[in-house]
Amino acid sequence: MTRTRAREAAVRLIYAQAASGLAPDELVEEYFEPEHLASLAEEEGAITERPDEAQLGYIKRLVSLAAEHRLELDELIRRHARGWKPERISRTAMAVLRCALTEIEYLDDPEVTPGVAINEAVQLAKSFEEPETVAFINGVLGGFVRGGDEGPESGE
Repeated sequence: MTRTRAREAAVRLIYAQAASGLAPDELVEEYFEPEHLASLAEEEGAITERPDEAQLGYIKRLVSLAAEHRLELDELIRRHARGWKPERISRTAMAVLRCALTEIEYLDDPEVTPGVAINEAVQLAKSFEEPETVAFINGVLGGFVRGGDEGPESGE
């Protein structure tokens, strides 16, 4: 499994964790059980392979850190989401943003620079979201990295 696919798995699991409230480690283990992966075989684009131990550790760290820091992450998103009402931000966009901000703020991995996290988030969002939302995600993350409180102004 590539780092990009591991990140995609993390986004899916961050989404599921926020919706279910399950413990991150439990959720990750359940997702990658052979029976569950087999049940996804017919789903287009689904992750159907178990990651190696290094990628599984990466996914677990992202999902756990995103859950642990969810309130702080959501506040960062809110501050940089100017012009977008919170209820307008889809759950998928929130999961992508939480994942990228977790990588930037909390992961402490020298291989994942802010630029890499933003690029990966934007590329991943393109497979789930409309162009306007992809631009919004890019704007929120770019605004955060630049350090200002300015965010995208469009989208009310």
